[in-house]
Amino acid sequence: MAMPYSFTSLLLLLLLVVPLSQAANQSLLPLGSLPAVPTLPLLQALQTRAPGSPGWQARPASGQPLRYMLDLYRRAADREGRPRRSRSLGTNTIRLVPATSHGGQPWAGRWYLQALTYHVESQPEVEHLLRATVVYLPSLSLAHGRLLCALELVMADEAPRVLLSPTARPRHGWAEVDVTPYLVLGNSSVGSLVLQHVCVRAGRAGGHNASVAPGHPFLILYLNDTQAGLAPLSAEPHRHRRDTGTLAHDLSSYLREQGGEKSDCSLHSFPVSFAQLGWDHWIIAPHRYNPRYCKGTCPHLLRYDYHAPNHAVVQSFVHQLVDASVPRPSCVPYRYSPISVLMIERNGGILYKEFENMIAESCTCR
Repeated sequence: MAMPYSFTSLLLLLLLVVPLSQAANQSLLPLGSLPAVPTLPLLQALQTRAPGSPGWQARPASGQPLRYMLDLYRRAADREGRPRRSRSLGTNTIRLVPATSHGGQPWAGRWYLQALTYHVESQPEVEHLLRATVVYLPSLSLAHGRLLCALELVMADEAPRVLLSPTARPRHGWAEVDVTPYLVLGNSSVGSLVLQHVCVRAGRAGGHNASVAPGHPFLILYLNDTQAGLAPLSAEPHRHRRDTGTLAHDLSSYLREQGGEKSDCSLHSFPVSFAQLGWDHWIIAPHRYNPRYCKGTCPHLLRYDYHAPNHAVVQSFVHQLVDASVPRPSCVPYRYSPISVLMIERNGGILYKEFENMIAESCTCR
């Protein structure tokens, strides 16, 4: 119990120095007015990816890649962008890399042969590759039959092609092939991946089948982004801060339980629509961002059993008994949650990212 005793002694010392402080007539700078609405860190993080930044090429996302990534996003996050507790992505960043076709006529009778290249040499250094898969439709319905497809790995030096087998049974029609070993050599990543998309028509020929072509398979990179502000791999939504001496409960819960002094320190909404910013053509989901902020006056009494930091208790006593120019503890966020964003990249790819500590969940006084 040494800590409470020394802390009590400190408060008694403050009471003794009140006359000395008044005699010295010390004047501290008054507390500046806090902005009613704080800066929005998510918008700052996204600003470098917005249209008009260097290297931007506007390409609308559509078709199979968009449907796949939207399905992934809806399984990983809710409508407000909060990551679901049940998500099992195992990473904070997922990038869809579109294929570049080599041109030419892919159809030869019943056979469809298309060479595809995936460029991965421009990945940021802070993103570390964990896993890579190629997603495609192994079967496509036609008016007079089906189109059956597979993938072959094109090796260097004209080596025989390798038939790639799906890692599991198709999910919602999609088949996935693990290509991680072909993108990682030792501790470094290769610059590109070349595949052959092979399909054959099964069933009666003729009709409208001749004009049907399968969509290009796409590469999915599961990445760990180590950049500051990105959610770590083990991140869980609604995390508690782990600073020693912080509140054990948020302010509203404490006041409700203890029946103590009322305070108007509370959480306020501040929704921002991406459509209002003109970003809705490249931010796919969520449609808006509500960071929320804390505003209001903290209570005068911060008792020891309130679990406030010692510094906040001392500051409150100094404000009341020593020097009123010293500000009272401030109303600040206590708990945060991350936000998941699905966006179009400059090269036409699609990116899923989880940004850490972007939504305030509760308030306290510090």
